[in-house]
Amino acid sequence: MEHTYQYAWVIPLLPLPVIMSMGFGLFLIPTATKNLRRIWAFPSVLLLSIALVFSVHLSIQQIKGSSIYQYLWSWTINNDFSLEFGYLIDPLTSIMLILITTVGILVLIYSDDYMSHDEGYLRFFIYISFFNTSMLGLVTSSNLIQIYFFWELVGMCSYLLIGFWFTRPIAASACQKAFVTNRVGDFGLLLGILGFFWITGSLEFRDLFKIANNWIPNNGINSLLTTLCAFLLFLGAVAKSAQFPLHVWLPDAMEGPTPISALIHAATMVAAGIFLIARLLPLFISLPLIMSLISLIGTITLFLGATLALAQRDIKRSLAYSTMSQLGYMMLALGIGSYQAALFHLITHAYSKALLFLGSGSVIHSMEPLVGYSPDKSQNMVLMGGLKKYVPITRTTFLCGTLSLCGIPPLACFWSKDEILSNSWLYSPFFGIIASFTAGLTAFYMFRIYLLTFDGYLRVHFQNYSSTKEGSLYSISLWGKSIPKGVNRGFVLSTMKSEVSFFSQNIPKIPGNTRNRVGFFSTSFGAKNTFVYPRETGNTMLFPLLILFLFTLFVGSIGIQFDNGTSELTVLSKWLTPSISFFQESSNSSISSYEFFTNAFSSVSLAIFGLFIAYICYGSSYSFFQNLNLKNYLLQENSKKNFFDQVKKKVYSWSYNRGYIDVFYTRFFILGIRRFAELTHFFDKGVIDGIINGVGLAGFCIGEEIKYVGGGRISSYLFFFLCYVSLFIFFFLP
Repeated sequence: MEHTYQYAWVIPLLPLPVIMSMGFGLFLIPTATKNLRRIWAFPSVLLLSIALVFSVHLSIQQIKGSSIYQYLWSWTINNDFSLEFGYLIDPLTSIMLILITTVGILVLIYSDDYMSHDEGYLRFFIYISFFNTSMLGLVTSSNLIQIYFFWELVGMCSYLLIGFWFTRPIAASACQKAFVTNRVGDFGLLLGILGFFWITGSLEFRDLFKIANNWIPNNGINSLLTTLCAFLLFLGAVAKSAQFPLHVWLPDAMEGPTPISALIHAATMVAAGIFLIARLLPLFISLPLIMSLISLIGTITLFLGATLALAQRDIKRSLAYSTMSQLGYMMLALGIGSYQAALFHLITHAYSKALLFLGSGSVIHSMEPLVGYSPDKSQNMVLMGGLKKYVPITRTTFLCGTLSLCGIPPLACFWSKDEILSNSWLYSPFFGIIASFTAGLTAFYMFRIYLLTFDGYLRVHFQNYSSTKEGSLYSISLWGKSIPKGVNRGFVLSTMKSEVSFFSQNIPKIPGNTRNRVGFFSTSFGAKNTFVYPRETGNTMLFPLLILFLFTLFVGSIGIQFDNGTSELTVLSKWLTPSISFFQESSNSSISSYEFFTNAFSSVSLAIFGLFIAYICYGSSYSFFQNLNLKNYLLQENSKKNFFDQVKKKVYSWSYNRGYIDVFYTRFFILGIRRFAELTHFFDKGVIDGIINGVGLAGFCIGEEIKYVGGGRISSYLFFFLCYVSLFIFFFLP
């Protein structure tokens, strides 16, 4: 066992050989490397699989009750200052290692097919492998300065991957927005690290927690300074995990490739902020004000993310706001001290949301032949619908992920979210009400995504166009080949009912008669019309979906409660207890079966109610509801006096426009800073430079005038001298 721990440092370094090989290959033999580019996916998956085997073995040792292992190397030693680098293996690290490697492997397999026709295939795999290295290094870090080093590498990889298609202005703008927003949090994180080093004289977790537990309660240090430094540390987590008010970068980050959304912006990188708070929780527990702030920010974020997801049209952006809301649940759980529930939800949400993002990529894949390779169309749920009969496997896996996020048992997220809701009610009824109401909203908007995508009929606009370049590929084209020159494309439309949407602005009204034959047709000279329908993705892309489907079904079992005769424990609580007792005392709380089923009934009822409302508003089979006249009442479009209709428009406007937060930031920060810069520029040019230039000009003018006074006559000089002396005597002498 000890021998295994000594070689745990290999885990973060395993993806590096592939990165270096691809980099040198592109530099030395670019043609051969590009021609053999599909081969590089195999060693990438193989090395990350080895890292997974190491991680599983370490986790098994942790479950068996092994002590926490830490290994350090001296980096810098100077008098009283020493800087050490190393790695820390504990239950929290082992959880994150398994999560990163499993999702990373599945995303790499998925990306091999998804990015197969992209010119940046090798560049993509270099970026994603380097991200895996950075993330593995982050979770195994043994001190704050090492965390900050890998924290910045993770941010750099995120910047490169969001702007992967940098030729598109919107993608370039999105990566810049993510970079600038995260600079705010990262700068705060750096200041917090330096502040605690100044307070404690150490960057090691063990020393930091001992001082926090001993000095802070005894007023050994300045509590105000400690609270400020802790807030700065928390600010780094706020930016990285897309918490309010630094959440604005996450929806725009969906401009990157879909596998990146599944890996970085659902399962791993956005979870880095949650990991940081969990790692430093013994420190934050000593500061009640910071714990209250963490829970408050988490509550605001979970509610805001749910409301902003209600009316989004882009399928990936809707899932991004869902991610933001679920991260808020985790932050709320950490803020109220529910450490195990937060990490449990981190695990279940990671697998469920990765499944949903990869499923959305499969949906986009099936839509691109119909609407083109523009993300505005291929990701627009307004143009989808009726895909369940064309992509049955994707539909089944997507439905599983949807129901899991909604909190339907026995799927994964039910167990973790139900625990967070229960603990929220115990901590504060205010937090419990908001968390429970948001759980109903989650069920509504997630089932809305499913219904708009897979239910009903396919909704597309009629278009005719022909390609101008034969055999060419658009820079973001991922699948298939371009249409040969002279081949026309168009769409056959199906009818749909205009009242399919709760927000009537969402779905366009499509004219035409009733037709069930929906698809894409191509025509050329001398050829018959050939209809092309949405089709299922290849096996390489379906395999990760099926594996994540199994994870979503069974990963919740680690949190299922069982009775051992004395108290109710879980496998997860037995696993995570050492990570808390390593720093402080903790006790396992137990609940009765009656309390568990009561809480579960409440949360499931909220989820079912949200599903019911979503089905009324977006479902395709309404005969029962039409007989009750419920749907017609809810969807009156012409009644301006209907109060519900007015509320609907307000909610739609708020949600679709992202709560006007981006508008506020644009006007207040961007335009405000520009106007302030223009004002300072004017002050610098007009006032500062004006004074200096004015003095020089005045001196020049005076000199020009004085030179005419000197005529060379001594009598004139004596006359002016006597005048000056007389004036001096008159004014200054009594």
